[in-house]
Amino acid sequence: MTSRYDVDRDALTELLAEWGEPRYRGDQIWDALYKSSAPLENATALPRALRDRLGAALPLALAPVVDATSADGLTTKWLWAAGGDRAQVETVLMRSARRATVCVSSQAGCAMACSFCATGQAGFERHLTAGEIIEQIVRAAQASPQRVSNVVYMGMGEPLANYDPVWTSVERLHRDLGISARRITISTVGVVPAMRRLATAPLPVTLAVSLHAADDELRNELVPLNHRYPIAEVLDAAAEVAGTRGRRVTFEYACIAGVNDSPRQIEALGRLLGRWPGVGGAHVNLIPLNATAGYGGRAPARLKLRGLAERLGAHGVEATVRRPRGVDIDAACGQLRARMMPGAPAPSTTMGP
Repeated sequence: MTSRYDVDRDALTELLAEWGEPRYRGDQIWDALYKSSAPLENATALPRALRDRLGAALPLALAPVVDATSADGLTTKWLWAAGGDRAQVETVLMRSARRATVCVSSQAGCAMACSFCATGQAGFERHLTAGEIIEQIVRAAQASPQRVSNVVYMGMGEPLANYDPVWTSVERLHRDLGISARRITISTVGVVPAMRRLATAPLPVTLAVSLHAADDELRNELVPLNHRYPIAEVLDAAAEVAGTRGRRVTFEYACIAGVNDSPRQIEALGRLLGRWPGVGGAHVNLIPLNATAGYGGRAPARLKLRGLAERLGAHGVEATVRRPRGVDIDAACGQLRARMMPGAPAPSTTMGP
């Protein structure tokens, strides 16, 4: 059975024709799916009988397992059971006074096995469909008083390992939800062939490369994919994306005390990215490590992080220290799922509706 947000416009038109519905119903339904702040079941422009029939023929793909909201009320995280196999995926909504950003998962679990990542520690279950990705964003948007203007593919999974569904979802977000391509960010740990493919894609999305180290020896330990695609190849592919898209590439650097935050390592990072030829130069997001049960590392002190940013700046590399969001609700990718696994401590969050 096709899920609600996996159906495309042509398939919806065919379904309505089979039911003998007038053609204008297709426009009404599409608007209800993508333009309304309420679920399809509450679309009063549609007859109740048609809504019921659509609900049965095109069910939602995501069933809520648990949700949590931060103490300041600005960050909400959902754990969903997706599809018939009830694969667990997470979505995070981050709000500010004027806008909202959704951090979306592209896979259930992840095969990249990055040593410090909760999702990588749990292993890979399956790819998500385009509809399962889109539905995360739509349902988060329906829960947000602010308009969702930004989407980041930085949740569970490696987006470029699931390229076709991810790109289909990007096109749908841009065309039907009206989200600017320049406000859509796709992250990768360095799947080089897919990065080069992204360089030829028609929409100017932003690429974020999870680097985490300045030399191959350390990156091999933190990001096992580096054995296949070492840093030089990743940076070459990133420069290709920047050049063809005319967009600055962001480099993500999870800061782990005593592992990758020494002056020597940050100086090496500054030299490496200071001469990187990408459009607009390199921008580094310094991310304090999110603690996980499967990795014993910790984040450096905030003052040290600011010092790391200054060292990078001396090399002409713009650096930002990421402000943690939702620490009290385990809002880092994979953390809420890990807490709900068998044998984990009982959650202190509220259950979803």
